[in-house]
Amino acid sequence: QVQLVESGGGLVQPGGSLQLSCVASGSVFGGNTMGWYRQASGKEREFVDHVTNNGRTTYGDSVRGRFTISRDYVKNTVTLQMNSAKGEETAVYYCNFRDDQNYWGQGTQVTVSS
Repeated sequence: QVQLVESGGGLVQPGGSLQLSCVASGSVFGGNTMGWYRQASGKEREFVDHVTNNGRTTYGDSVRGRFTISRDYVKNTVTLQMNSAKGEETAVYYCNFRDDQNYWGQGTQVTVSS
């Protein structure tokens, strides 16, 4: 089992920056990816980005060049740096850990608004 706890959500102005963090605990070893998804009200959950246990990153088309994901393999944390935030990116952001199973955090609200 893997437990995920997110932090760092809140209010950010359009064009601003915000950082989200996620700590994983439990059976965090072996081949896996950690990353982020988001779900806006009334919409399906959307892939944001992820990083593998060997450092390979993948970004969704809408965030590439503005968001950066990083991972601390000692602390088992993943951080999402959001830059140039857009209003349509208001959503609940979920941390995800995937090995042969799929684990989710409880989610953290990000609101992009002036």
